[in-house]
Amino acid sequence: MEKHFSAYMYRLRYIERWSLMRNVMPENVAEHSYHVALLTHMLCTIGNREFNQQVDTNQAVTMALFHDATEVFTGDIPTPVKHHNPRILANFREIEDIASERLISMVPNTLLPVYETLLDSKSDQHPELRAYVKAADLLDAYLKCVTELTAGNREFAEAKRQTEAKLQELAMPEVDYFLTYLAPSFERTLDELSETE
Repeated sequence: MEKHFSAYMYRLRYIERWSLMRNVMPENVAEHSYHVALLTHMLCTIGNREFNQQVDTNQAVTMALFHDATEVFTGDIPTPVKHHNPRILANFREIEDIASERLISMVPNTLLPVYETLLDSKSDQHPELRAYVKAADLLDAYLKCVTELTAGNREFAEAKRQTEAKLQELAMPEVDYFLTYLAPSFERTLDELSETE
């Protein structure tokens, strides 16, 4: 029997994000997953190097790569829709669980032990690493807002404010470090970045 898991993962590039918003720069779930993996790596490295954490960076980055894998079936449900009320969120979680089971069923049996926990939407393994992935996910949303606002798209002003508040609620020194030392560069043009090299 053919296993279509990898072919479906490649289809994440067709799933558009921020569908309720006017976008200057469209973004898909594959791009987002890559960015979240990069940010997860950075946050873990900041934690380990700056704050003496003992974070398994490789495992966290792997989790980040697959954090939205189920969206290949569900699409990207915008946060305001998902969190509109508890019933919608509960129903979405059930849909996500079904999508997760479907994806897991596509993994060859010999590879299942590696991928099952990465794809299981109900997995409670590595809660400390999931915190880093969640922070990176929020940071990517924040950077998307910054990028859109820098391009003159005011559509993202409120999303930026809400995302900043959520990042502050995390109370993670790694996030504060990133926002202080690394995030400001995202507001610069290529010429401005080149001037400071």
